[in-house]
Amino acid sequence: MPRLTLHIQYPIRPKHRSLAANRVTDLFGLSPVEAPLIVADNVVLDLQPGDVVLFLGPSGSGKSSLLRAVGDALQAQDAQAMPLPDLPLVDALQGDLPTNLERLSMCGLSEARLMLRTPAELSDGQRARFRLAVALDARPSWVMADEFAALLDRPLAKVLAFNVRKLATRTGTGFLLATTHDDLLDDLNPNVIVRCHGEGQIDIDRRDVKKKRLVSHLSFGCRKVPSPTGRISLGGITAATISDL
Repeated sequence: MPRLTLHIQYPIRPKHRSLAANRVTDLFGLSPVEAPLIVADNVVLDLQPGDVVLFLGPSGSGKSSLLRAVGDALQAQDAQAMPLPDLPLVDALQGDLPTNLERLSMCGLSEARLMLRTPAELSDGQRARFRLAVALDARPSWVMADEFAALLDRPLAKVLAFNVRKLATRTGTGFLLATTHDDLLDDLNPNVIVRCHGEGQIDIDRRDVKKKRLVSHLSFGCRKVPSPTGRISLGGITAATISDL
């Protein structure tokens, strides 16, 4: 079980002083000597494989710094840093067709037309969800995502949070997620909540995961991923036909 002790601080002054930096110091009357900015001081975080860990707090509270520090310590796969191939989404993942359909659906990309687009043809929110699918493709022990679901409307963000909880429970993959939104708590159902209040003030709450009735793991909201049943020609492309489950 990983046990992390975190010490994070940043100097107020830049390492390389410039004329502009010196003028800012003079204009705003800053002291020649400034104490460093404390993000975390001797913060102990006990984690277990498959935990969903939510770093929660307003902008500037230090949650992203904590997320990166924990992610680096656990060698987590950074979903936001995943390269995006110039391929249709359904071809860009490494599994077979049913596996790829399921993973795309769990990440909120269950529409057939979306699956046939390339990442460059997606919106920012859709691209962020696809990066999560790509990160899961490597079957990492931990996945991290800053500003989780920030680009999504709130109903869709809640569904994605619910599906992340299911993924963690089913696969044993741990998730490190940071957000300013506390409306995802019920659906994400995290094992650990790290509340960042700024200036090094951090509360950590490990809690029992609520037992919920999970809907079909092939669903995203009320929609189900189709299953291949045959073949049909689509504009000269031969592909599996689908039927509703």
